[in-house]
Amino acid sequence: MRQAIRWGILGTGNIAHQFAQGLAHAGDATLVAVGSRDSRTAKAFADSFGIPRRHASYEALARDPDIDVVYVSTPHPMHRDNSILLLEQGKAVLCEKPFTINAEQAQEVIDLARRRGVFLMEAMWTRYIPAVVRARQLIAEGAIGEIRMVQADFGFRAPLNPHSRLFDKALGGGALLDVGIYPLSLASMVLGPSPQEIVSTAELGKTGVDEQSAVLLKYAGGQIALCSCAVRTNTRIEATFMGTEGSIRLHSPFFKSSELTIIRGEQQENIALPLRGNGYNYEADEVGRCLRAGAVESPTMPLDETLALMRLMDRIRAQWGLRYPGE
Repeated sequence: MRQAIRWGILGTGNIAHQFAQGLAHAGDATLVAVGSRDSRTAKAFADSFGIPRRHASYEALARDPDIDVVYVSTPHPMHRDNSILLLEQGKAVLCEKPFTINAEQAQEVIDLARRRGVFLMEAMWTRYIPAVVRARQLIAEGAIGEIRMVQADFGFRAPLNPHSRLFDKALGGGALLDVGIYPLSLASMVLGPSPQEIVSTAELGKTGVDEQSAVLLKYAGGQIALCSCAVRTNTRIEATFMGTEGSIRLHSPFFKSSELTIIRGEQQENIALPLRGNGYNYEADEVGRCLRAGAVESPTMPLDETLALMRLMDRIRAQWGLRYPGE
């Protein structure tokens, strides 16, 4: 009987809790360790999920010999250093999105993983949920003809707190990196990550980060993507793929949709695709599949696409004049 994939989690914030909950529904996986900069938070997190190994530093987690892969759940500005720490110890890495603050950092992490021959993947968990997988299959089969447009939005209204990760520049605040990556990744999934033209606008709030924005992308074949995001405005959080013969809609919220609708003329077909667990388990399953196959990256979320998306967001931010500390 083969041994389960042994997981560690670096960081103990909200997203780490969600991933730990999801991992309980993943196949052939076990959560064995957690690392925090504070022994008390490491213990509390470990106690909550019955984790046997709790480390009071990220370095100790990285050195733990009984871990196969580590999920990086810290704020964006820490992703580069945390991933490098783990990769240098030979640990496979699933790094929360956005992968890093910018493309330069992403290139550094990817180059190290490739030099070392160690698995690395961006945690774009929506790529692996059943509704998105099915939508991608339908598009590839030509169910709605040739794709011509993609429209997606992700916005919510958060209270303005200058010290929170959403609004603090030092923490990589702003809507684009936090939730804008979702619609951009959907567009990239079907149209590619490198549009020819980019037109965008954003509202930069009191703390200097983007509170809401809209991005229009045009591709070589004339296809267009319309993406919007916000952290101070509630939006429908839906996604639609539009083709020459019909369209596919991912129901709200699209990032964890359990249903899609295919529309062809007057005909409409609803397909229920319920989630198992909270949805984070599907990306964990993909990591396990890749590790068992000896793969160093996922074909569903390849590192070249992760890098191209970071470059795209760099170009978008440049149009707004938004730079983060240290850039």
